[in-house]
Amino acid sequence: TSKDNGQTWSKARDITDEIALPEWKMDFKFITSGRGIQTRDGELLHTLVNLKNGLHVFSSKDHGQSWHLLDTPLKPGNESKIIELADGRLMVNCRHNKHGFRWVHVSEDGGKTWVGQSDPNLIDPGCNGSILRYTSIADGYQKNRLLFCNANSSKGRKNLTVRISYDEGKTWSAGK
Repeated sequence: TSKDNGQTWSKARDITDEIALPEWKMDFKFITSGRGIQTRDGELLHTLVNLKNGLHVFSSKDHGQSWHLLDTPLKPGNESKIIELADGRLMVNCRHNKHGFRWVHVSEDGGKTWVGQSDPNLIDPGCNGSILRYTSIADGYQKNRLLFCNANSSKGRKNLTVRISYDEGKTWSAGK
């Protein structure tokens, strides 16, 4: 942690025991790349992959002093990003290695349960991608806008594309 905007940092702290179950000790697991989010109510959220047990969300409600695992595995799922939708629902956009599309999970109850489906509009070769909130009406902007970036190809990591959604990820632009 830093109290001076990144000029100096505290000693690193291992949070593995807080965000992974004891029976996962020898499992291959990793926190997904990129950044997590802070929800409107202040909760910090990020994603963790356990190759045996699926994709999970972990969180902190005290600004990172302590962490806990939301033990509701999202399947399928691998490298992923989480966002908060304008209505407070959570969305996880995931790498999926089999169908040539991204997989999207949505929770209406803060991550206790999830509904997932492939998004045939988001072609993907099975590699990392990114999604983030660009603007929000709640923050004074005229539109809710999400940005999504990935390799727009069903095979091979090529055609890096950025798309925009004005309807909270229901539809996406053709991209650039």
